[in-house]
Formats: sequence, structure tokens, C-alpha cells
Amino acid sequence: MYWEKEIETMDREQLERLQAVRLRETLERAKKSVHYGKRFAEMGLDIGGIRTDADVEKLPLTTKDDLRENWPYGFLACSRDELIRMHSSSGTTGRATVIFHTTRDIGAWTNLLARCMYMAGMRRSDVFQNMMTYGLFTGGLGFHYGAEKIGALVIPAGAGNSKRQIQLMRDFETTAIHIIPSYALHLSTVFTEVGVDPRRDTKLRLAFLGAEPHSEKMRRKIEDLYGFRAFNSYGLSEMNGPGMAFECPEQDGMHIWEDNYIVEIIDPMTLKPVPDGEEGELVTTTLLREGMPILRYRTMDLTRIIPGPCPCGRTHRRIERIKGRTDDMMILKGVNIFPIQIEKKLMEIPGVGTNFVIILDRADYNDSMTVKVEVQKEFFGGDLRQLEALRRRIVEELKSDILITPRVDLVEPDSLPQSEGKAKRVIDNRKD
Repeated sequence: MYWEKEIETMDREQLERLQAVRLRETLERAKKSVHYGKRFAEMGLDIGGIRTDADVEKLPLTTKDDLRENWPYGFLACSRDELIRMHSSSGTTGRATVIFHTTRDIGAWTNLLARCMYMAGMRRSDVFQNMMTYGLFTGGLGFHYGAEKIGALVIPAGAGNSKRQIQLMRDFETTAIHIIPSYALHLSTVFTEVGVDPRRDTKLRLAFLGAEPHSEKMRRKIEDLYGFRAFNSYGLSEMNGPGMAFECPEQDGMHIWEDNYIVEIIDPMTLKPVPDGEEGELVTTTLLREGMPILRYRTMDLTRIIPGPCPCGRTHRRIERIKGRTDDMMILKGVNIFPIQIEKKLMEIPGVGTNFVIILDRADYNDSMTVKVEVQKEFFGGDLRQLEALRRRIVEELKSDILITPRVDLVEPDSLPQSEGKAKRVIDNRKD
């Protein structure tokens, strides 16, 4: 059994006192690093005056650029001899960032993943197939260690090789998987191709979805295809990786573990905090990290704190699923658009397949959007009026939500590039 009842249901006042103690310890560690030692001195900051989470606003914000500029050891708060592991971000928005861990750091992260997976229903009797990339990416190893902590049998399958994934599920009677949402939809088409029904021919009962934003419609579609319950997870390498926040059985927001993190939601323009319930950018501070504590990290992820207690009884606050990232935002004709808005609409329309791509172009200073959408095979080779009717419906549905009229091209299933990592949803061909 891995159920930390005392921590997970801790009275809010007691939890805030615990945060205050851990914050003071974190600041004492952080000032040993080159970066924070310099920043505290520049600000004339007396860390002794930071006593509660309400004082966190006095601390400097930290950005990905700060991590890059201090490559590789400028955030290190301990001797290099104490480090046992390094992880790295993908570097898709610039130079990669690195995070270092001590033995205690890895243990704390493992405990968080075990807490998350147990909360969602994983037990010692489960067979867990980890379909995420291993290596510098945090997703694979984080869940692997958490599942082993619970005592489940772990199959470290890694990403890709879809037919082999299905074979492993059947041969070893996999009951739980960790998978990227877009790949889960793609894999369902491979199940059909090989004549296997995941609902009937496997023992899958549980899935952990992560690594890319996805809509509630996509989650429900995945659950319908496979016949299991799918739980949303959240994390980023700068905050350890997955396990920072996770859904409980209520599937209504993700509990963010406040014994390990202080959470703020700020207005990304003014950098001021917003009230619970209002959307903004998630900012987080580590509370237990030894090797590389990070203060007030700007995640660039847009979400909100869900007001009120959760019916599950856990007292740690919940964040809503990530709407998108501030750097995922597309601006077209003065309108702010997120890929997940388009995904959500597409998933509501019968006949739409599992993959799409957004292409942005510019001609004569005029921006345009084309959405290529895979649709079910029966729409091709038959009545072209039916295909055109579907195309028109997609245009109108998207226009009603994103307030501009995109061009929509309908294509056959599996004709768009597939990704075994995070889905590449946007191709921006515009030039400044």
C-alpha cells in the first residue's frame, strides 16, 4: 500500500506551516548557488524575512533563460560529488536546460510518483507498461521508479514500435500504461490494423496520460477506444518531471503536491498574482530539492487553481488541465489561438480521425491558417457531397471558437506524419 494519508489530507494550516519550514530550508540551500547568491545580493534580499508562502512574492522569478545563461552548474547548491543524476529538457524552444539530482532528490521524486499512481488506482498486482522515452527525458524514468516503489511489475517498453507494444500487452497481460495522448490515438489505429480489440483482447484497465496538453474530449475518446480510465498528469523537468500534479479518481483537476512545491498563478503580463479561479501562468518553487532548488519558476503553462475542496478528501489544491503554453500561442489577425482549442473542437465532430496539423502562412502581409484533418476512411471513395458537408461543418465549428475562418483540408487516415514523442501540431511558415 502506498497511501500517504497524513500528508495528503493534512489540515491547510498545518500544510502551510510545513511549507514555511521547508521554504526557509530551501532558501538557505539556494543562496549557496552562484545564480541565487548573486541575485539575492543584487536585490539586497534578507532571506530571514521570508517566513511564509505569502512572502514568496519578494523572491526573484526564475526563467528558462536564467537556467540557460547559468549552464551548466550555476544553479548548483551542493558539491558535485553529491550528485547522482542529470536530466535535461528537450530544448525545443532553444538551448536545453539541465537539472541535477542528489540521492535524496531522486527518492523524493520517486515517492511523489508512487503517491500519484497509487492515488489513481495502481496496485502491487498491476503490470505496468511504460511507453515513454527513457534517457535525458524525465517522463520514462520517473514513472518507472514510481511503479517499482509501489511494487508493480514494470515493462520498460520505451516509445514507438507499435506492433511490439501490442504484443507485449497481450503476452504479459499489461494492466496499466503510461502513454502520450496523441500516440494513444495513433496506437488505436494499429490495434485495428492487426485485428486486436483493446477492450476485449487485453487486460488494460488504467492509463496515465502526459507530456503534451490534451482536451477532455481527447481523454474521453481514448477511454472509449480502450475501455480503461485515463488519468492526466503534469510535470516539467525543471520541477523534477512528472508527479508534480496528478488527477485523483474524481478526474476533476490535478492535485499539486504542496508539501513539495509552492504554487502561484500570475498574470503573465503584469507578473502579479491572480485570485484562485482566475486563469494565468503557473509559477512554482521547489521545497525539497537539495541539488538544484529553483525559486518561483515561470513554467509558461496556462492554468488556474480550482476553488474549493475536492470530494476525494485530499487538501492539496488542484490545478485545471493545462490550456496551453504562452509560447504555444498563435496570433493570427490579432486573435490569440491555442492548438488545444482546435483539438477540442475537432474531437467533438463525428467522423474526424485522430490526427491533425495546423499550417500558418503569410502572403502579401496577410496571415492565413490551414488545418489538415484526418477523417475516417469511409468518407473517401463515396459521395463527395458527404465529404464536403463534413469539411464545411469543421470550418464553421472552428470559426465559432477561434473567431477566424481557417481553410480546412480533409485527408485520409494515417496520411499525416505520426509522432512517437510530443505531437507537432503547428507548422509556422510565416516570416517576420
